[in-house]
Amino acid sequence: MDGLKQKRIICLLLIYKIDMRLSLRQLEIFAAVAKTENVSLAAARLAMSQSAASSALVELERLYDCSLFDRIGKSLHLNSTGRGLLPLAEALLAQGRDIEDYLSGGRPGPLSIGATLTIGNYLATLIVVDYKRQFPDAPVQLQVANTDTVVERLLRFECDLGLIEGEVSHPDLLIEPWLADELVVFCAPGHALAGFLAVDREILSEQSWILREPGSGTRSQFDRCIGSQLPYFRLGLELEHTEAIKRAVESGLGVGCLSRLALREAFRRGSLVEVPTPQFELHRRFYFASHRRRNPGAAVRLFRQACLAASAAADSTANLNLPFIP
Repeated sequence: MDGLKQKRIICLLLIYKIDMRLSLRQLEIFAAVAKTENVSLAAARLAMSQSAASSALVELERLYDCSLFDRIGKSLHLNSTGRGLLPLAEALLAQGRDIEDYLSGGRPGPLSIGATLTIGNYLATLIVVDYKRQFPDAPVQLQVANTDTVVERLLRFECDLGLIEGEVSHPDLLIEPWLADELVVFCAPGHALAGFLAVDREILSEQSWILREPGSGTRSQFDRCIGSQLPYFRLGLELEHTEAIKRAVESGLGVGCLSRLALREAFRRGSLVEVPTPQFELHRRFYFASHRRRNPGAAVRLFRQACLAASAAADSTANLNLPFIP
């Protein structure tokens, strides 16, 4: 953290301390309630009583004579004022965590990472291991889901950094390219397409496809680059996990399309084989995704550095130096 930024953060916190009308704890409670839409759940996350959390929230609204939530039964839903406050509160809380990290000797604070399935299952877990070896006392939560779900969590401030494989465009998100990847059409070694040097669109139209679910980056690219170009399309099975798709294809139920990263071990073992499709543009990128109005914090910066270090010697996932899994 540079000196200018340190002075800026400390000045901000001193202003709030001197004013005495607003505290970081009140903002922390407000942010927790905003995410859970329930005072009891927010209080449990913050290890405090429900009455204390409710009182702090009421006091915050009373101080500034404004309502932050629409109250419907036992649920609280952010109103327009609350929605405007949430990113400001999150940014200030992140700055507060930076100060705590700085004063405590540089240990990274808690970190929540959202990763899409391909990245989460085959790459992010290895990066988390390296990160924890470097910072064993730093709490890390890795949430693995499809692209749409990771994006929703980022927008709700439920994770600090997203590692995604789908193309996303949203005014509140900052999307930065990370690593090149490629989708691959594949089948079982005993399948009729095994051994083909190339297959045309007509032949691919006759296949039963086993694919990821809508909402995943992999499925979106398949629909755009292959599905939309086939004379007709036969969907045999939709599955939410890459390993389930690989098992189904190995069993001879059809052909699939996944990241080369997810298939490298199966290709090495020979349990699956690639079906060449040079007529389709299947190259893509992995991305870092973050909320534009959220301060990244020291933990996010360090984890992002760990991601870049893990891929530093590779120009794509095909060249990553990963341990062999027997």
